[in-house]
Parts: sequence; C-alpha cells; structure tokens
Amino acid sequence: MGAEKKWLFTLFSAAVLSLMLLLMSSFSTFSSQKPFPSFVQHGSHYPPAFAYFISGGHGDKDRIFRLLLAVYHPRNRYLLHLGMDARNEERQGLADAVSSVPAIRAFGNVDVVGKADWITYLGSSNVAITLRAAAIMLKLDSGWNWFITLSARDYPLITQDDLSHVFSSVNRDLNFIDHTGDLGWKESDRFKPIVVDPGTYLARRSQIFQATEKRATPDAFKLFTGSPWVTLSRPFLEFCIFGWDNLPRTLLMYFTNVKLSQEGYFHSVICNAPEYKNTTVNGDLRYMIWDNPPKMEPLFLNTSVYDMMAESGAAFARQFEANNPVLDMIDKKILQRGGRNRAAPGAWCSGRRSWWVDPCSQWGDVNILKPGPQAKKLEASVSSLLDDWTAQTNQCQ
Repeated sequence: MGAEKKWLFTLFSAAVLSLMLLLMSSFSTFSSQKPFPSFVQHGSHYPPAFAYFISGGHGDKDRIFRLLLAVYHPRNRYLLHLGMDARNEERQGLADAVSSVPAIRAFGNVDVVGKADWITYLGSSNVAITLRAAAIMLKLDSGWNWFITLSARDYPLITQDDLSHVFSSVNRDLNFIDHTGDLGWKESDRFKPIVVDPGTYLARRSQIFQATEKRATPDAFKLFTGSPWVTLSRPFLEFCIFGWDNLPRTLLMYFTNVKLSQEGYFHSVICNAPEYKNTTVNGDLRYMIWDNPPKMEPLFLNTSVYDMMAESGAAFARQFEANNPVLDMIDKKILQRGGRNRAAPGAWCSGRRSWWVDPCSQWGDVNILKPGPQAKKLEASVSSLLDDWTAQTNQCQ
C-alpha cells in the first residue's frame, strides 16, 4: 500500500505541475502579445474623424471616464474637462484612469484639461470653455472633421464605427446645429436682460447677476437660438477661432452678457455668416424627452424608454443619472461592451473576446469600419435631415 500511495502522490504532483505550467504558458502568451502597429490615416479617402469635448464637474470623474470609453476610437480626438468645482484629486484620478487604457496610451489621443475653468450655470463661461476646447483641438490634431460637445450626463446610442460609416457620405463642411430665428419668449427672457457671469473674472464660484436695465434687440445682426449640443465642422470652427471676419468676435462680445449664451452663440454666428449659413443642418442628433411645459433640462432617461431611444435614430441621448441600469442595457445591446472599464469594441479591435481579455487591448487596422444595426437607423435620421437641408426649408430662418 505504501508503494501504491507513493505512486499516486507522484502522479498527482506531476498532473498539478503540468497544469500550472500550462496556465503560466497561457497567461504568458496573453501578456507577451504586443498590439499590432497601426497608423491613423486621415483625408477624403478615409473615414471621417471626430473631436469630442466632454465636460463635467465635481463628482463626474467616473461618469466622464465611462462615457469616454463608450465613444472611444483611435481615429478620434478627445478632450476631457472637469470644472473648477472638482478637486484636483478628481482630475488626477481621471488622468490616471485614462492612461490605464492600452489603446489610449498607444495612440495618445485623449487629453485632460489640467488648468480648469469655472462653469457658471446660465452664464457665458460655457461658451468660453467650448471655444477654448475647440482651439486646443485645432492645435493638437489636424485630422479631425467634426467637433462634438457632450456632457457627463450624455451617452451614445451608436458605435463609433456606426457614426463614421454614416458620416462618410456626408459633406464634411456641414454643421449639425438645431436652430431657429423665431425667438418667441426667449427674446424678452434671454436676450434683452443684461447678465454678468462672475465665472469670467472671479477666482471663486458665484451665480450670474442681472442688471436692472434691459437692452434692445440688435439690428446689426439677427439672433438665433437652439440646442446647445452641436456637431460643428472644422472649417466653421476655424472661422470662429481665427476670426478673419470680425463677426465671431462681435457676437462673442454681445453674448458675454446673454443668459444661456451657449443656446445662441454658434447659432447666431453661423446664420449671420454668408459663407456658412448654407452649411446648417437643422438637427442636433440627440434624443431627449422634455416636460410639458419644458423646463431648463430634459427629463432623466431610464429603462422604460430604452426601446424608444434605440429606435430613434439619434446618435446620443441625454440626460442620465449616474450608473442608471439603462446605461448597462445600452452597453450590452448596442455597444457590445464587455465591462465598464473597456472601450466599446469596433473593427479596429483584434483581441480575443473573453471575460478576462479586453478585445481592444489588441488592434489591427484602425482605418476600417464595421457598422452595426444602429447605423441604418442613424443613416435614416441623417438622410431625413439632409433632405430638409437640400430643400432649404428650415435653414437660418
């Protein structure tokens, strides 16, 4: 019996050792794999690229990081801004999270604003940070075609392959901006009052204050208003930033003292500029549900409206509470994400899909696309907007 026990012990030890060596070999194989080198190609013969400006405030670090991974693609550019109300530890934590993603480290296409700005609700500082973001993106990257503004409360309803595929057939000079020249009640409530945003000159947070006097509606230019969430072309933003015409600066001076100036600045600039007013597609590509009568912000979205969102043909939706279960539904059903700390996979991801391996930790050709089912819905929505643009039925009117 002693010899038999010894023989069984030897056999068992050999089996365990073989299993350990096999596991070590497997993990060594995964860890030793290097990402396939790939170069981002820009130009008319390649898919379009997007510059994303994602902003938030105190407590939004994790929401911004999750949103970044949901819209990440190596061809795009990203700038993340946590307002001055966020602690420096939050900003550093966001930067550390960003640098932990292999693809982001390799392609170097995500930046976090280190010297943040105050963002005053209702004030003109919102326009200031957007113009600053556009200027940074123009300086950092010459390849992107459209500039998209998102907040920490937004989330995509399409993959980046879907978005690039649909926009591949769109004129790259066009601007998707919801707008109207019918000011209605906003003329007396938003444009005639004179407001001052302390965020533009104070080193502490404060609310806007309003002067007792009101001013007349301008007659040197026409005012327009609309959604603050925009998808703007590179040529138009170069016009706004470099300003070879004085119009962008003139309107910036005026909108400095306008309540909720982000709902009128770009709209008024583009519709008063002869060379750009015919490039306006009247839509913001967002899914939102408003109260009746509408309040300052849209209603929060949840699982009860998932089907309507998914079928809407919108590119993005807002607004969401942090970690609402509907975000997990979007991750699973639309974006095919394997986890919150993984990028939404696309044709560029070449790694094996499994619970312990992120498929986007390995990549192949980042210039190819593989659109999914949501692309057809977005394509139908964009096509409808372009039909209106072609007919010129609701441009800058």
